[in-house]
Amino acid sequence: MKKQILVIGATGKTGSRVAKLLKEEGHAVRNGSRSENPSFDWQKTESYEAALAGMDAVYISYYPDLAVPGAKEAIEQLTEAAKRANVEKLVLLSGKGEKEAEACEQIVANSGLKHTLVRASWFNQNFSESFLLDPILAGEVALPMAEAEVPFVDANDIAEVAVQALLNDKWNGRTLTVTGPEKLNFKQVVQEIANTTGRNIAFQGVSIEAYAKMMKEAGLPQDYIWLFSYLFKEVLGNAENQTISHDINEVLGREATNFRSYAEKTARTGIWNKPSKVLQYKH
Repeated sequence: MKKQILVIGATGKTGSRVAKLLKEEGHAVRNGSRSENPSFDWQKTESYEAALAGMDAVYISYYPDLAVPGAKEAIEQLTEAAKRANVEKLVLLSGKGEKEAEACEQIVANSGLKHTLVRASWFNQNFSESFLLDPILAGEVALPMAEAEVPFVDANDIAEVAVQALLNDKWNGRTLTVTGPEKLNFKQVVQEIANTTGRNIAFQGVSIEAYAKMMKEAGLPQDYIWLFSYLFKEVLGNAENQTISHDINEVLGREATNFRSYAEKTARTGIWNKPSKVLQYKH
C-alpha cells in the first residue's frame, strides 16, 4: 500500500536520501522545506498544519540540531500538530549521546503515535557535503578531540534504516542506533581520504577553545560556534558514542558501510579534487 509521507529536511543529507528512496518505491513524498508549497518552516509553527495535512507518516530531521535552544519546543508543537492531522507514524532522526536530543525523543515516544527513533553517530558525509569539505580541499584539517574514536556512519545507511522504519511496523517503538562498523579517529579518517585521492592532506589536533577561535575569526555566527563546540565536547567526549551498534545489520540484513568504501566511492565523484576556496582566495 502506497503512503503519503512528509519528509522534513528534504534538502538535507539524510532527508534528500530518504525522499529519493521513498519515491523510487512509489510513495507520495511531500518535501518539508521553506521553498515548497505548502512550505514548512521550523521557525513558523503556523506552517506545520498545511504541511502535515493528509500525511500518513513523517520523517523528522531538525535543523541545525536537536541540541539547540528551541528544538524541544518545536518538536512538541510538531508532534501535537501531527496528532491533530491524524498522522499515523513519526520517525525522528536523533543524535547519539545528546541529552537534549533525548528530551526530544521522549516527546515523540510519549505522543501515542506509532514511532521509531533513529540515533545516528557522526556522518561520513560531513567530510564531503558539510563543514569539513573546505579544509580537506585546502589540504589542512585542524579539529579538536583528535584522539576520540568515532564509529562514523554513512548517510545512505541512515536513510535506508529510516525508510524501513517509515514503511514497516516491525520497528515501531524501537530506538535504532546507527553507526559504522569500525571506530576511527580524525587523523585516520583524513589519512583515508588522502589515500583515496592521492593528495597530501595534513591533520592537526587543536583544543576546543582554539577551534572556536578559528571559527570566530572566520566570521561564523556565535550560535554556529556554540553548536560545534558542544558537539565536539559533549558528543565526541562521551564514551557511549564510541560504541559500535549492529542495528543496521538487523534492519537492513547487511553490514554497515565502512569508511573506506565511502571514501573510495566519494573520491570517484571528484568532490575532493576541486579547487579550494581557501587557496583561490590566497592567490
